[in-house]
Amino acid sequence: MRAIPTLRLRVLNDRPPKADGALVVYWMTTARRTRWSFALQQAVGWARELKRPLLIVEILACGGRWDSERHHSFVLQGMRENAQQLADAPVLYYPYVEPQPGECRKLFAAVSDQACLVVTDDYPIALPAVQTVVAEVPVRVEKIDGSGLMPLRAADQAFPTAYAFRRFLQRALREHLLDAPQPDPLARAALPRLKSLPATIRRRWPDASPQLLACEPTALAVLPIDHSVCMVSTACGSAAARARWKTFLSKKLASYNEARNQPEAEATSGLAPYLHFGNISPHEMFRSLAQQEGWSPAELADKAAGSRAGWWGMSESAEAFLDQLVTWRELGFNGCAHREDYDQFSSLPPWATATLTKHAADDRSYAYTLEEFASARTHDPLWNAAQRQLIAEGHIHNYLRMLWGKKILQWTAAPQEALDIMVELNNRYALDGQDPNSYSGIFWILGRYDRPWGPERPIFGTVRYMSSENTARKLRVGDYMQRYSTETTG
Repeated sequence: MRAIPTLRLRVLNDRPPKADGALVVYWMTTARRTRWSFALQQAVGWARELKRPLLIVEILACGGRWDSERHHSFVLQGMRENAQQLADAPVLYYPYVEPQPGECRKLFAAVSDQACLVVTDDYPIALPAVQTVVAEVPVRVEKIDGSGLMPLRAADQAFPTAYAFRRFLQRALREHLLDAPQPDPLARAALPRLKSLPATIRRRWPDASPQLLACEPTALAVLPIDHSVCMVSTACGSAAARARWKTFLSKKLASYNEARNQPEAEATSGLAPYLHFGNISPHEMFRSLAQQEGWSPAELADKAAGSRAGWWGMSESAEAFLDQLVTWRELGFNGCAHREDYDQFSSLPPWATATLTKHAADDRSYAYTLEEFASARTHDPLWNAAQRQLIAEGHIHNYLRMLWGKKILQWTAAPQEALDIMVELNNRYALDGQDPNSYSGIFWILGRYDRPWGPERPIFGTVRYMSSENTARKLRVGDYMQRYSTETTG
C-alpha cells in the first residue's frame, strides 16, 4: 500500500479496519475525479491490502440553501463521465442523487455497515455533501485532504495577509511539493470484483438514472432544488477541465501576466468551477505547468522573501499564475480551515471592521435591494454587465468581480448587508459559489487579506476603493459591456 502523506490523513473514527467487513468504501464528495486523487489512492490501497472489493459512492446531496439546477447539472454531468470511465475498472461505481434531505446520511450508514472502513474527502467547508459523513458509524472513517499543494494541516493558524501566507509557503512548501497523488490510482489495480450492492440498499437508495445523469428536464424537475437558476452551457467534468487546462497552457499562459485583467482578452484559465467541484487536481496542473516550463525543484529560491515573483524560478506569466493557483487559492482554504467564522463579518481584521462600522451611517447616493442587484437594475452599465455575465454564465471576469463587490458595498445601507448580498448573489449564481477561494474574494472586498488605504473616504473608510469610471479607463470594456447588454442577455 503506497502511503499518502501523514498530514493529509485525518481519522474520524480511530478504529482498526473491521475484519468481517465485505468491502472498502470511497465516499466521494468533493474530489470528483478518478485521476490525481489522494482519497481514491488511499481507498485503492486499503482494498488491495485487505483483499476486498472497492465501492465508490459519488453522492449529490440536497437541502443546501443554494442548491439549483445550475450546480446540480454541473455535478451530474461529471458523474455521468465518471460512470463511463469506471465502467471497465475493477470497482463498483454507484452514483447517488439525494431525492430529499437526509437520505445520503442513511445511505452512508447502510454502506458503512457493510464496510471494513470508509475513505472520504476532507474539505474545510461544511457543504451538504460533506455533512453526509457522520461519526456515529461503527467503522473506521478516514478523511483525506487533496485540496492543494500544501496540506491544510501543515499550517497551525489562519494567516492575515497574502504576503504572510506566501512567506509561509516559501518556507514550508518545498518539502511537500513533490508529494503528488498517483496520476491513475486504478492502473493495474487487481482488486476483487463487486457486482452490486445488496438489494435492500439498492431498492431504498437506487442509483441515479441515465435520464438524471443526462440532466433531462423531467428528471431534474422532481428534485427539491431551485429551478429558477438554470443550467449554463459550460462543458462539465474532468475531460472538459483537462481540455481547458491544455488550451490555457498552449495558447494563453505566455500572455497571462499582461492580459489577465483585460475582460476582452479572455486570458484567464476559467478553471475555478472545475477546481471547486474537484474535476481537476491542482497537483496535475502544477506538474504539467512545471514540465512545460522545463522546471525542477532545484530552481526554487533559497530565501522566503514573500514576493509574488522570483521564488519559483519560472517565467513571469507562470509565476503570476502560480500566485493565483497556490498562494491566493490555498490562502482561502487556510482561512476556512482555521476559522469557524470564515463567512461572518466578525472574521474581518479589526481595522476593517472598525473603519466600516465608523462609516456605516454615511449617506449613500444610491441604495439597491437584493432583488434590484440580482436583476442587474442599477444605474451603472458596467456593474449591470458584470451581474448579467454572472447570471448567464455562472462567473464574472476576475478583475470585474472585485469592482462588482466594491459597488455593492457602496450601494447598500450597511456593510453587513453588503456582505449578505455578495454572498447570496455569488453562491446563488456562480459555479464556484461556496468555495473557500470564492469567500476570500468576497471578504477581500471588505478588507480581508488587505491593508488600510488612504485617503479615508465616505462609506469605505480606509478599505480599498474602486470606481467604475477608473476601471473603464484602465481596461478595455466596450465590447464586454455590449456583449452583456440587456439586448444580448435578456
